[in-house]
Amino acid sequence: MQARVVDIGCPASIRAKWKLLVVEPQDGEEQSVPLEDLGVLILDDPHIRISKHALGLLAESNVATVVCDEKHMPIGLLLPFEGNALHTQILRRQIEVKLPRKKRAWQALVQAKIRNQAEVVRRRGGKAGKLARLANEVRSGDPENLEGIAAGMYFKALCGDEFVRERGVGGFNALLNYGYAVLRAACARAIVGTGLHPALGVHHMHRNNPFCLADDVMEPIRPLVDWVALEAGEDMADDAELTPALKRHMLGITLRQLKVGRKRYPLTVGLGMYAAAFRDYLFGQIRKLEVPMPELDPDSIGADSTEEDEE
Repeated sequence: MQARVVDIGCPASIRAKWKLLVVEPQDGEEQSVPLEDLGVLILDDPHIRISKHALGLLAESNVATVVCDEKHMPIGLLLPFEGNALHTQILRRQIEVKLPRKKRAWQALVQAKIRNQAEVVRRRGGKAGKLARLANEVRSGDPENLEGIAAGMYFKALCGDEFVRERGVGGFNALLNYGYAVLRAACARAIVGTGLHPALGVHHMHRNNPFCLADDVMEPIRPLVDWVALEAGEDMADDAELTPALKRHMLGITLRQLKVGRKRYPLTVGLGMYAAAFRDYLFGQIRKLEVPMPELDPDSIGADSTEEDEE
């Protein structure tokens, strides 16, 4: 079942009652949502109050709870310690994964990311041939940093020569940063559900980053965020703020689908399968890592059932 993403952007009191998360806005009617339906909860107002009981039940329900700053950008993420009954056993195996396996995993992620970027460029009417060819040249571990070279070509093709990717700024960059943060939370949630530890990445390894593996796994899905952002804010001024309407639009990424093989799955369902396949690949239980392709077509919005391509 597709897990819901709920963004609370007004002063409110939040508590748990039985198996429900109850939200009481300062100016509005009380609402509730079953905890088992939640995947990501975003707290985006400085005057939100939430009970310890509710935080505990959110963690027990494997809900990723995101806290935003005054610029509406996510700055914190709460995840459960235990997302899998075999967590300790899996953690030991994760620590023992050999470097060549990690490098081949990163190769597969980078190749898939560049191919998905090429698809976005092609759909936007640009020339994607060089990007597509670059994907085929990525070697184990990506020693030539083709991932970075492709990113430069990609954003130049989509946004022009003057565009610079930045954090902590407004405009189109703010749309991207918000969307990436939501995707990162969803990926971290899926990773914890497999028993893997989100801090132990295969490529991202900064000592201050507690979500290195989420940053690895989300790379091929980033082009979906870019696509949805382009739908809303292609012509945004550089200093434009992230409005509630734009945030709602970006949360639409969670209603899109992932294509795994010949089947399509709701995003949070597909991420769970993807994370499980990633774990199995790291542990040598499967020979090839099949990385999902995000569905860009708006027709995929709101789909809640698994679909298979026709012959």
